[in-house]
Amino acid sequence: MATDITTAWNRFSAEYQKDARLPVNVAHYGPDIPTEAELHLLGDVKGKRVLELGCGGAQCSIAFVKQGATAIGVDISSAQLAHGRQLCEAEEVRVELRQGDLADLAFLRADSIDLVFSAYAFGYVEDLNRVFRQVHRVLKVGAPLVFSLPHPAYAMIDDEADPGLLIRRPYFDRSPIEFKWGGIDFTAYHHTFAELYMGLSRASYRVDLMLEPEPIPGAPRGHAWRDAMNHVPRTLIIRARKEGN
Repeated sequence: MATDITTAWNRFSAEYQKDARLPVNVAHYGPDIPTEAELHLLGDVKGKRVLELGCGGAQCSIAFVKQGATAIGVDISSAQLAHGRQLCEAEEVRVELRQGDLADLAFLRADSIDLVFSAYAFGYVEDLNRVFRQVHRVLKVGAPLVFSLPHPAYAMIDDEADPGLLIRRPYFDRSPIEFKWGGIDFTAYHHTFAELYMGLSRASYRVDLMLEPEPIPGAPRGHAWRDAMNHVPRTLIIRARKEGN
């Protein structure tokens, strides 16, 4: 049975924030890969309305506000959002933070958002197509949805195998991925390349960029580092633009 992801993140939030030490001056895409400062996928956000889905502790949303944007963050975890509110107060910025499902965007008007951003949250969403449809409604025509999630190939391997890399799951296994993090049970979902591309296409997006960032050479390694990341891409980043209504 799939774990309750909201409960899991509420229990794990404090430990995660302590270990992750995420920046509040630049958007990040995933562990041990370049940030927006190097990738330049979002463009100038000054004066724009930015929606972050799965905002966690709101570090990326805070960075957007510091760059002149109006930011809205949505997350399922009250504990993560509480951390985000504390960070906003410490950084003296205002971010509108809301608790809820990532597809529950009824509080936003259609065609009212200039950029939707999500870092590593979509891997916890079983029905991503529903999220794509709701995001499409609130985005302005031509505006981008930019998101990162676990690379589909990485779900195949046992990244703690010794010695070498071991295949642990078939690529086409659609069953939930159960794992423990900090002693807490989590459930994630595997989305293949084809499913991601077709889901976006059917929801009337044009995919204009896919990246498989390599680890930063010589950089200090974070709490989530595994040597397997030198051999198999850990993160997939996609940018897709809304087409029509």
